[in-house]
Amino acid sequence: MKVAKFGGSSLASADQIKKVSDIITADQDRKFVVVSAPGKRNDEDTKVTDLLIELGETFLKEKKAEEPLQKVVERYRDIAKGLGLDEDIVQTIEDDLKSRLAFDPTDRDRFMDQIKASGEDNNAKIIARYLQSIGIVADYIHPQDAGLFVSNTPGNAQVLDEAYDHLYKLRDKNGILIIPGFFGFSKENQLVTFPRGGSDITGSIVAAGVKAELYENFTDVDSVFAANPTVVDDPCAIKRMTFREMRELSYAGFGVFHDEALIPAFKSNIPVCVKNTNNPGASGTMIINEREYALNPVIGIAADKGFSTIYVRKYLMNREVGFGRKLLSIIEDEGISYEHIPSGIDDTSVILENDQLTPEKEEKIIHRIINELGADDAYFEKDFAMIMLVGEGMHETVGIAARATKALSEKEVNIEMINQGSSEVSLSFGIHDEDVDKAIRGLYEEFFSTKEVLQ
Repeated sequence: MKVAKFGGSSLASADQIKKVSDIITADQDRKFVVVSAPGKRNDEDTKVTDLLIELGETFLKEKKAEEPLQKVVERYRDIAKGLGLDEDIVQTIEDDLKSRLAFDPTDRDRFMDQIKASGEDNNAKIIARYLQSIGIVADYIHPQDAGLFVSNTPGNAQVLDEAYDHLYKLRDKNGILIIPGFFGFSKENQLVTFPRGGSDITGSIVAAGVKAELYENFTDVDSVFAANPTVVDDPCAIKRMTFREMRELSYAGFGVFHDEALIPAFKSNIPVCVKNTNNPGASGTMIINEREYALNPVIGIAADKGFSTIYVRKYLMNREVGFGRKLLSIIEDEGISYEHIPSGIDDTSVILENDQLTPEKEEKIIHRIINELGADDAYFEKDFAMIMLVGEGMHETVGIAARATKALSEKEVNIEMINQGSSEVSLSFGIHDEDVDKAIRGLYEEFFSTKEVLQ
């Protein structure tokens, strides 16, 4: 029994949905199908989720939104027409959108959750209807009816343990079950969404709940690559990798999965296969708990921009008990999490994500560090990026850091910070945003100089 999740690019048009239906029906083990909202049909197109955000924000601002509403309805009408479906499914979707716009707009986060979740929900309805129209036994399953219960935290839902027992009961249903991704329901019967990209999280949760033998994640590439193919020409494909490697790479900016997406599958020891909707015969990338190590200790390189550093200097800082705790408490008071804390004897740095900061928060943090901690100096530095080498084999290999720093030096990339993860699965470097692409190329040339498929 398999769970197959299809991303937005796989479901962007009627032609793509026909490909998906062929994939679903080609394997009788594909009983559970999790779907995203329709994505872009071409580079100039707009994702349905972005159209829905425009719809919700326009309504909150103007108390009406007929034009953005019709943009969404027309996307679904175009899909339904291409699939040969009657207009009544389009009317069902329009009525659903109007009912969501009638939700209480005073709680902005919950209102937007309602609007955004309609992308996946209505796409699931269309896909189920299409499968039925071509003679396939298929049903749309609403997450609330499936018992997909989550925490009551809008935009950041976490699955509740009891959801898995409810989902297991879906095994008893006949036919193919089409489940919308991205959202669940709280115990208070309120719709709550996962972080954006959360359809992958739904797929992983469903796979764990129904105890699937395999979770297939269909996207628009043949496999996961060792580096960003928009930066490195024709990078190596990764044939097999571990959950830890995938999570580290996702955290560091790999675009394949949200960094939380695979945790339910990982905990249930369910393998994940990344496959291409447009080339389903390709073997894809298997993500598993453990793997044999290839000769190359590094399996992938990822980078993410958008970081700032708080630099703090105080003479004999290392002798002052509790200094680090007090510093992090100041940051915590502003509702900010940190990424890394490289330290010296008289100075330390705290690396943060830019999107958590505002000029007011920055000013307040620096003021408190100077006045409460007695720092000799404290200031923010901007425009940093984190670049990460990942590989289970790194901890058994001498000289990885030396090779990496040499490669960066040869590309004239200045290293601001180095951090070795305690698990030794990752090695990260802080560099300036402007150096990211040449840093990726330099590291790729160093660790993947011979073209091969990674095992």
